[in-house]
Amino acid sequence: MATRRQEKVARIVKEGVSDAIAHHLSDPRIEGFVSVTRVELTPDLRNANVYISIFGKNQANQNKTFEAITHARSRIQALLAGRIQSKFCPVLHFYTDEKFKKTLETMELIDRAAKDIGQHDLESENG
Repeated sequence: MATRRQEKVARIVKEGVSDAIAHHLSDPRIEGFVSVTRVELTPDLRNANVYISIFGKNQANQNKTFEAITHARSRIQALLAGRIQSKFCPVLHFYTDEKFKKTLETMELIDRAAKDIGQHDLESENG
């Protein structure tokens, strides 16, 4: 369980990384919608696992975007260091967050199933 300090620093890291990606990176490989979904900090606050979701045209573009973000890690970390009031700025480690995509796919399947059930009920009433 994360301490209050870890949660506070994680929130600052999440906001800082999101801002850096959205406003301070001008890499043409970054396409689509990039969202920082969560940040997990080690207890000593020295390392931060940053999970991002990328919604783009296709998997190849998403991979290019992730590569561009990981390539800009030191730039993002430098921008983040100005926001954190701490002795150390956590070292960032980026990961793609598939959990969010899987949740959207599950919701889509539920919607489709609900429509199918609704159509089946209409056909039963009319038939």
